[in-house]
Amino acid sequence: MKRGAVVAAAGRRVDPADAKEARFPSAAIPRTLRRISDALVVRGSTTLVTSAACGADLLALTAAADLNVRRRVVLPFASQRFKATSVTDRPGDWGAVFDRAIADLQMSGDLLILDENADDAGYAAVGEAILDEAERIAREEGSDLVALVVWDGRPRPGVDLTGRFLDSARRRGFKIDEVLTTSE
Repeated sequence: MKRGAVVAAAGRRVDPADAKEARFPSAAIPRTLRRISDALVVRGSTTLVTSAACGADLLALTAAADLNVRRRVVLPFASQRFKATSVTDRPGDWGAVFDRAIADLQMSGDLLILDENADDAGYAAVGEAILDEAERIAREEGSDLVALVVWDGRPRPGVDLTGRFLDSARRRGFKIDEVLTTSE
């Protein structure tokens, strides 16, 4: 008998101040956090596997911590470089949230850095690594697999890492939960 779910999460970062199109407006943060928390509860989540960028990732980590769900983070490269390129480059106090999460995860042994010295191409590998880790943990726990996609519901033109994550999760047979960042 399976117990609970291992949730692999990915999604949008909060929009930059000069965003031409709203994909994850700052005003949607409280509502999105509630929706993520609700999704984790409904699935009976035992473990969350995600990255730690501002927006969807850090909100999922916050919700999981509040619910006492195990958290495992995958970063493409060293945490301080990741913080500069994916956390503190957007509006909000994401740096403090990131620092607390990384400190907790280093202590628990649940921080996975793919390659300390990787270049920016390392971002593309993170989505697959999150799904790989979720599958590995689910096998160990005998749990269901869920992909939680936190986004505006439509792929961006060109390279869209959230869209790739969703497509890969579907191909792998994950159950899919979507949390929209732009609707009321």
